[in-house]
Amino acid sequence: MISRIFQMQDAETESVFFFGARQTGKTTFLKQKFPQVRYYDLLKSDEYERLSRTPSLLREELKDCAEDELIIIDEIQKLPVLLDEVHWLMVNCGLRFVLTGSSARKLRRGGVNLLGGRALLNNFYPLVSAEIPDFDIDRAVNNGMIPRHYLVGDASKRLRGYVGNYLQTEIVEEARIRNLSTFNRFLEAAALSSGEMLVYNNVAADCGVSSVTVKSYFEILVDTLFGYLIPAYTKTVKRKLIRAPKFYMFDVGVTNHLLKRSHLQPGSPEYGHALEQLIVQELMAYLGYKQRENEISYWRTGSGVEVDVVLGDAAVGIEIKSSSEVKPHQLRGLRSFGQDYPQARLMVVSLDMYRRLVGNIEIIPVREFLSDLWIGKVF
Repeated sequence: MISRIFQMQDAETESVFFFGARQTGKTTFLKQKFPQVRYYDLLKSDEYERLSRTPSLLREELKDCAEDELIIIDEIQKLPVLLDEVHWLMVNCGLRFVLTGSSARKLRRGGVNLLGGRALLNNFYPLVSAEIPDFDIDRAVNNGMIPRHYLVGDASKRLRGYVGNYLQTEIVEEARIRNLSTFNRFLEAAALSSGEMLVYNNVAADCGVSSVTVKSYFEILVDTLFGYLIPAYTKTVKRKLIRAPKFYMFDVGVTNHLLKRSHLQPGSPEYGHALEQLIVQELMAYLGYKQRENEISYWRTGSGVEVDVVLGDAAVGIEIKSSSEVKPHQLRGLRSFGQDYPQARLMVVSLDMYRRLVGNIEIIPVREFLSDLWIGKVF
């Protein structure tokens, strides 16, 4: 059994919105952590139908619970009207809730009751390296880190089913997308854009739709937790910097499937792109669990000099290379970044066998970097 790093300490004293993409393990985590808690599963048709028909049933069933009792409602975005009942029970009965979902879109855009700030937001992510004994980098690069996908040798069939199911039951249905074929073309273009600076006009040209439509599609991916945007770091007085964000899909295995790439081998450009996404994915999870999601960015000058990841206020600059031996010419971006931000810690995450130091730039093997990250030695 895999033990998750996340502890959800907020739920010990507060109500919590608990969001994460499908099959990241939210339900398994909650049932292991709170085995005796009353649990409403809105994926069950009978549960959904009775509460949809009469939302007040929730209040009637729970108003005599002991004060401070914890209740879990799974997939709350399927029935946002229940939030009024939840709000009443919190205020009048002192109950606490964990409200889970694989999409925040309906809650963010539907004008529903968000409990007046009484519930804290917790995000859940795919597996991370520190949760997996004998972590296999090559498997992670190929399969991604969704539990059911990482744990098999060849995840291609599961990925095919996952992406198809996710599109039909999550994105297309909840975002009310009318032209599925156009959205499918967009999704492939979005996968090609994963890890790249986001230029809506370019993606629109690939899809044959307007840039306004493309922008709305990217917003759908972010709202349904299928991807996220990383902003550009722009604090400088020395250079003209790019301000467009980068887009990443939430899991490298999903990106691989959409791009029809498989059996990636170290040394190939495809492996390099996938490794970069995997490292960014780990950083997003680390910062998310530390509730510091807004402390990641990237840096790119108008002349094209770039650093893959910036942590904090230029506290750390990170380049990700799939090279087995990083060469001096691959350090150009970090050197430029270090000139502008001399206080920054500079590092390259690579497939080098051993840690070494080139001037003030640390070359760190992937495994050592991930180990350092999860014990708090990177940031």
